[in-house]
Amino acid sequence: MANILVQWMATGLLAVLHPLFVSMIDINHNAKAATAEISVRIFTDDLEKTLEHFSKSKIDLTHPADKAFVEKQLAAYVNQKLKLKINNQSVVLHYLGYEIQRESVWSYFEVQKVAPFKKVEVNCSLLYDFESGQMNIFHVRSNKTEKSYKLDNPATTTSFDF
Repeated sequence: MANILVQWMATGLLAVLHPLFVSMIDINHNAKAATAEISVRIFTDDLEKTLEHFSKSKIDLTHPADKAFVEKQLAAYVNQKLKLKINNQSVVLHYLGYEIQRESVWSYFEVQKVAPFKKVEVNCSLLYDFESGQMNIFHVRSNKTEKSYKLDNPATTTSFDF
């Protein structure tokens, strides 16, 4: 029993000393609108530090002094670090906006005129320039089928077949 308690305490201490660096990317085919809806969730402090490095400017996502500038930097960063091919066609992510939810930022993108997914190819290096331990978790949905995958830095590519 004491051994289990020591292991539990050691695990908790390691979690404090080595924080988790993870983002979550949802890619959903909306059959009604014929769009791909992309949602990217990243911890606010990690994203702010990365965008500051990317833009060479101070970034405050919660209380931006110039929201248009912040949104432009966010859209440019994600478009540079997240590339998608849907049904063998490279697509451009159109930025829709972002919102703060607790300690993370959800940013939203869309691709119009998309047929149900047969194949989604991903090239992603989100926050790899910030943290060597970064993980990017993908959830991809089409035709009531969901597939998931975790990319660990330095891996950047994966694909989903439907």
